[in-house]
Amino acid sequence: MRMQYEESLRNTISRWQRILITVFFVINTLAFGQGLMSERGSKDSRFSHSSSLLTPVKSHTLEDPYCPITPGENLRWFLTSTIGPAHIAGVAFVSAGGTAVNRPGEYGPHWEGFADRFGMGMAGSATGNAMEVSVGLLLREDPRYFRVSQQAFKSRVGNVTRLTFLARNKNGRPEPAYARYLGIVGSNFLSNAWRVHSEANVKDAVLRSSEGFAGRMAANAFKEFWPDVKRRVFRKYNRASNLGTQVQARIPR
Repeated sequence: MRMQYEESLRNTISRWQRILITVFFVINTLAFGQGLMSERGSKDSRFSHSSSLLTPVKSHTLEDPYCPITPGENLRWFLTSTIGPAHIAGVAFVSAGGTAVNRPGEYGPHWEGFADRFGMGMAGSATGNAMEVSVGLLLREDPRYFRVSQQAFKSRVGNVTRLTFLARNKNGRPEPAYARYLGIVGSNFLSNAWRVHSEANVKDAVLRSSEGFAGRMAANAFKEFWPDVKRRVFRKYNRASNLGTQVQARIPR
């Protein structure tokens, strides 16, 4: 009798979870649609019609004059943070690790288990990002990361940590990232409704939430330092390529 009650309760929560996700996506669609229509009529639009929706939002720095995020950029942030190559690779890596140690055990250490873990991870990130963007639209919260490339390494690390828990408001001032807190923590507790029994509890939800903030911090660090690493790597590659071309040009034929 108790098992039937718990199963009925779980099914009820799952239905409410689907309703909430639908509401969040409807809000996003309406807000983005209105924003894109207004942007098309603006000569100073910062959303390129020729760019793909999967193109990451252009990186900005804290030193630049602040421009509030547009609905089009919000949509691109949501898509690239949910189904972008970097995010998919991260979810696949975590899913592979969980499959290797068979955690949770209900999925099993095989390809089907990897697929289940990967699907669960993608569903969780989609739910969390939808919640963050939807609530962020209401609170005028900017989910973007802003680099401080001209500052010392220690200050840049501090910026990575700070913007994990803070976000800029419509005036550009940093404030607690309430939409992010709701997206990460809320989605992990909400996901207990469809997770396997061994991890559908408060302890695991708190652990997943802490991992969510750690993942956001890692993503911030990538955005902060990867452009410098890429620039140096390509500079060395171009230098080696130019040197090789000069050597070949000097060889008599």
